[in-house]
Amino acid sequence: MHSSSPTAAVAAPAAPADSLRVAFAPLSLPEVYAAADDPANGAVVVMSGMVRNNSEGKAVVALEYQAYEPMALEVFKQIAAQIRATWPDATRVAIHHRTGKLAVGDISVLVAVGCPHRAEAFAACQYAIDTLKHNAPIWKKEHWEDGSTSWVSIGACEQGSESC
Repeated sequence: MHSSSPTAAVAAPAAPADSLRVAFAPLSLPEVYAAADDPANGAVVVMSGMVRNNSEGKAVVALEYQAYEPMALEVFKQIAAQIRATWPDATRVAIHHRTGKLAVGDISVLVAVGCPHRAEAFAACQYAIDTLKHNAPIWKKEHWEDGSTSWVSIGACEQGSESC
């Protein structure tokens, strides 16, 4: 069994089969699953992040995401490379994140990791979403039911804020 606590050093590049994307268009769960699928897999773990109708006790009607796309894609590549360094049997990694204004229920991020065994797939998928939340230059603005808005600080994710 491989270590489940990744180090900061990245030992391997992202594989060409990885699917890494920042997109304005809606994300596709079947597409992300297929991107992580491989005959060597015993498991594909998918994490779907969605716009919820509340945050910190306030009613939310929409979220608006902005990204510095070139740097976000570099972070996604680093995440995929670190997954391969930590879980060398990982076959494929898919990380897709939306930008633009999303309604409650819309999918904002999809992460999928394929591995021969479920334990590694779960651990690698959790590592990917947690690292994305902390490192990717992607920001969200919450649109409240009362018409007000507020940007969520990326630093809030580092402090374990519920709004991340």
